[in-house]
Amino acid sequence: MNRHDQFLREHEALTRRFFLGLGVAGTAAIVAGTRTAQASELAPELADAIEKLESFLTPPDKFRDVSRGKPLPHSLSEEKRVEVGLTRETWKLEVTSDTEQPARIKKPMTTADGSALDFAGLMQIAETHPVRFAKVMTCLNIGCPLGTGIWEGVPMREIIWRTQPVENLRRVFYYGYHNDDPKQIFRSSLPIGRVLEDTYDLPPVILCYKLNGQFLSPERGGPVRVVVPEAYGFKSIKWLSQIVLTNLAYANDTYIDGNNDVDSPLKTWASTLSVPKEVAVNQPIPVTGYAQVGISGLSKVQIWICPKGTEPANDPNFTTAPWSDAQILPPPKIWGGSLPEDKFPQNTLGFDADGHPKTWPMRLSKAHWAALLPGLQTGEYTLRSRTIDEKGAAQPMPRPFRKSGHAAIEQVSLVVK
Repeated sequence: MNRHDQFLREHEALTRRFFLGLGVAGTAAIVAGTRTAQASELAPELADAIEKLESFLTPPDKFRDVSRGKPLPHSLSEEKRVEVGLTRETWKLEVTSDTEQPARIKKPMTTADGSALDFAGLMQIAETHPVRFAKVMTCLNIGCPLGTGIWEGVPMREIIWRTQPVENLRRVFYYGYHNDDPKQIFRSSLPIGRVLEDTYDLPPVILCYKLNGQFLSPERGGPVRVVVPEAYGFKSIKWLSQIVLTNLAYANDTYIDGNNDVDSPLKTWASTLSVPKEVAVNQPIPVTGYAQVGISGLSKVQIWICPKGTEPANDPNFTTAPWSDAQILPPPKIWGGSLPEDKFPQNTLGFDADGHPKTWPMRLSKAHWAALLPGLQTGEYTLRSRTIDEKGAAQPMPRPFRKSGHAAIEQVSLVVK
């Protein structure tokens, strides 16, 4: 038996012993907010790594920001934001027909005639049509989520129906405030069918006004933004000010520039969070990470470590490599995210009355995973992680192309001395 095969057998045995020994109670202890109390039940090396995992929900002020604009709209002075409608007191939304490819609507909503929707009107709609759901916000061209939150708003369709559309409505496009400069407008679009109907058990497209139970800050796109559950961040535009109903038959997103695929939904993929860069010979190696759970769901996270330079030839996706299953961690008892009074919002889609997810891992969010690797001999190694979705497709399949969202298999180097 060569050293690589021996390692794989030792890894399989050690991982099995660890998680069988952990048991249900121990497993529950390793989720966010409940890690410390029963840390003694875990292997010490892994307990410490799991203790440091990020919370499931991201505090609103900890989201990564990839906003566009010169200057960034959220950086404007309070006086300027009041002037241009970027406060709850002054916000207005116009819903009109496209002048070039008009849809027939009876009651456009415009500022000129006083019929534009204001924030008080939005809150009236929210009294009977509130929607909350968990979503990871990810940029199409960045291999790291910006943050995960509970997004709250009202379905976009509730506003569209108020314009009384009649015919020639095939698409809706929308954009937000960008410095009164037409060249800075950032626009996204959706087929009208996606806005009017929630297929495949998806939450609705919403006009969002809260994140983790708190009104949106200017940095997060407040006072109102769009959130499209299954989409990358460019579809969930900030500082919403205009919705345009059109007979246009194709996407007209600003993000088409740059050769981007604007119709690709969230992908499922894995990444590491904690991996030692250097370990001693025969020292167990704790590894933690997260998986973005895309539209195709998540059934497994797998890991594979090998001496550098021993990867299988002519196999760019490493389909013949001896992958091993990591442990997908269970739902947390404390979700984090700076929720008001640390209470989970009631009536959140995908959760029961007690705040427990109905399925796990949850699509369109994330899940943490962990593994304790056995000690290795001296050398340089490469660790990789990947996902297997609910259809059995291994990352980076079924959509490996970079311009439709990140899916590349991560490589992490470590040295054993």
